Amino acid sequence: MPVDEPRRRAEWEESFVTQQIPSTEPELARVRNFRDVGGLPTVDGRRVRHGVLFRSGHLAHATDEDAAFLTSLGLHTIFDFRNAADQKLEGPDVELPGVRNVNLPLSDPADGAEFWKMVRDGDLDELRSILADGKGADRMISSYRLIIKERTAEHSQVLRALADDSVPALMHCAAGKDRAGLSVAVTLLALGVERDAILDDYLKSNAKHRRYKVHRSGSSASAYSPEVMELLSPLFDARAEYLSAAFETVEETWGGVDPYLEKGLGLTPGTRERLRERLLD
Repeated sequence: MPVDEPRRRAEWEESFVTQQIPSTEPELARVRNFRDVGGLPTVDGRRVRHGVLFRSGHLAHATDEDAAFLTSLGLHTIFDFRNAADQKLEGPDVELPGVRNVNLPLSDPADGAEFWKMVRDGDLDELRSILADGKGADRMISSYRLIIKERTAEHSQVLRALADDSVPALMHCAAGKDRAGLSVAVTLLALGVERDAILDDYLKSNAKHRRYKVHRSGSSASAYSPEVMELLSPLFDARAEYLSAAFETVEETWGGVDPYLEKGLGLTPGTRERLRERLLD
């Protein structure tokens, strides 16, 4: 292995222990991308309540100290949006006492299995064939649009649960960026949070200490070369264009947020009001 390979891998995989985490966030050793969504402003002057809605990457590798912190949050429900393939790769979430775990996959376990195998194992030419010339970003945009259009039942279930009794709640997927990011965004739309604030929270997943660790087969320099990592970056970035595509899909398919919530997700005005009362100051 070349002498600079550990440095390259550290830069791209974002070491758990060496990155500086802001003092306003807990320093979790083996849970990526954790944060409280509280404080975000709504268009009518309210704010999301602190301590009721959290987001993160998966909890499969949480240490005892991580688990103790998460337990201290008094969580009622953890929504895990990973599919069976994710759970096979990473493992199940650690169990927290007294917390309800709801597994609600937002993608088919078989969807793109060969694609992700190539991401892990493919050589440079193979990666170029599936990701170069904007194909990686296009795939992400299509995925965001599809989740909004086809996963209305799942998002409806989440919002109804939050309105009824499921807070404090933690939403996560694998990296806490895409499926959890969209589910948090849908929740914030239902709460009437300002669109710019939703985007700002989403983009926080790009911070160095929050990013998902890229896993590639092999340890040679070529497996994590600059060109390889550049090709992979659209898959591991949180990009404004991705979330914008989701918002555009809401507008194009239902004509706006209100009809999306009413017709797409089947939320009544009473459910939306209970949701706001539970999650807003």
